Amino acid sequence: MDFRSDNTRGAAAEIFAALAAANDGRRTSYGEDAQTRAVEAKLKDLFETDLSAILVATGTAANALGLALLSPPWGVIYCHQEAHVAVDECGAPEFYSGGAKLAPLAGADGKLTAEQLAALLPNGQGFVHHAQPAVISLTQATEAGTCYRPAEIEAIAQVARRYGLRLHMDGARFANAVAFLGVSPADITWRAGVEVLTFGASKNGALAAEAVILFDSTLAAECAFRRKRAGHLISKGRLLCAQLDAYLRDGLWLRLAEHANTMARMLSDGLTRIPGARLVHPTEANEVFVDLSEPVIRALEADGFEFYRWPSDPSTTLRLVTAFDTEPSEVNALLAAVRRYTQR
Repeated sequence: MDFRSDNTRGAAAEIFAALAAANDGRRTSYGEDAQTRAVEAKLKDLFETDLSAILVATGTAANALGLALLSPPWGVIYCHQEAHVAVDECGAPEFYSGGAKLAPLAGADGKLTAEQLAALLPNGQGFVHHAQPAVISLTQATEAGTCYRPAEIEAIAQVARRYGLRLHMDGARFANAVAFLGVSPADITWRAGVEVLTFGASKNGALAAEAVILFDSTLAAECAFRRKRAGHLISKGRLLCAQLDAYLRDGLWLRLAEHANTMARMLSDGLTRIPGARLVHPTEANEVFVDLSEPVIRALEADGFEFYRWPSDPSTTLRLVTAFDTEPSEVNALLAAVRRYTQR
């Protein structure tokens, strides 16, 4: 049973059906079709504001393009040290921005704080020999499976505005954060001060679909050219927008995330009742981090359970990720195995 990542899952049935439907007939290419415009209109309704949506196929492209819009080549992008943009994107943000410097920062439970950032700024601002503070990038939900509250984002946005920085959000698991917080998407994005959002769908039931959401629509023309120059303007754009169209229809995006979160809570609650299992972070989205003994981990691996040691071997902390289609039986099987091996 595979708890390595929500990326190991396929596409939700509704999204796969929408792809099949979009495959019929002839439509204008490069995202110039009516369905793509309709998806942007749905996103405007969802976020309760005017915006521009630039569709791409990967989260790496979305993050790198979004950050390149906000930072000059000589800029500094502050992010958490575990952030995907710092650890898992092979230098793409630096490459697409033309050389911006990532400044990874430590923070409890995967989060940055306004106080922490205020203490750093305006470090080097205006000094020609230093890269210039330009962007703060937050991950929602974080790499620790936790979620920024609206007030936390607003406080960070105030620091950003005070020193002239821009605010970016990597929302690869944005739906899981909204589902946990029970807030409007607007409350943790533009209302709180976020200017560019990576709106992820691939981890939550899409095949390959992400959107760069620009709450400042004046950035849209530049982003369109950056997307083309980067090789991320998909010719058969309807196959991207069909996924997001189905994803947003009738609240599917939120239902899928709520299910994944529910499975994570079920797993987390079960682990807290097992002596010898220690949760490392609060379980707020669809990731559970638990510390187990080495013999228990090896026994689970021998049983065929798949997971990542976090952040890598030889750590005894496991990252367990649930998904939109995780079955309760999978969670129960893992809990039963952990219980069995910790009692030896």
